Amino acid sequence: MASRMRLEDRECPLSTTVQHVGEWWTLLILHDAFDGYTRFDQFQESLGISSSMLTVRLKTLVADGLLERRPYQTNPVRHEYVLTELGRSLRPVIVALAAWGNARLAPEERSMILVHRATGEEVEPVVIDAKTGDRLDDSDAYVFTAGPAAGDAMRARYLSTTTGP
Repeated sequence: MASRMRLEDRECPLSTTVQHVGEWWTLLILHDAFDGYTRFDQFQESLGISSSMLTVRLKTLVADGLLERRPYQTNPVRHEYVLTELGRSLRPVIVALAAWGNARLAPEERSMILVHRATGEEVEPVVIDAKTGDRLDDSDAYVFTAGPAAGDAMRARYLSTTTGP
């Protein structure tokens, strides 16, 4: 009988990413952090999350290197949670998720939109290839394939992806 593979044992980058940001509260906390929230009470008020759940999620985000915990007051000691460079690198992912959600709504049904700060004009985020500028939409022109560190199972999975099924 084959043993069931645990998420953390998979070599797939999607699996490792989900370990860090795949939890509902994590994405919402990161979204609030991108909006400038740094303090426990700000996150709690914004999200309506229990203090115990928020404590756990913030500790995990700090342990994963996405947020940095640093004191902002000494007596009593109080801490704020600030995005790290690694945490800030997730902004395009959060933007893409929000854009995907908005694309399924009529414009008048959208409660939040992305705009250019200077012009106030609404923008339509897309994912592109940095080399060519081509959109990586639902086209089948772009496929995953095994990378240099792929193990045998990953190589077998993607044996024919660049040449077609």
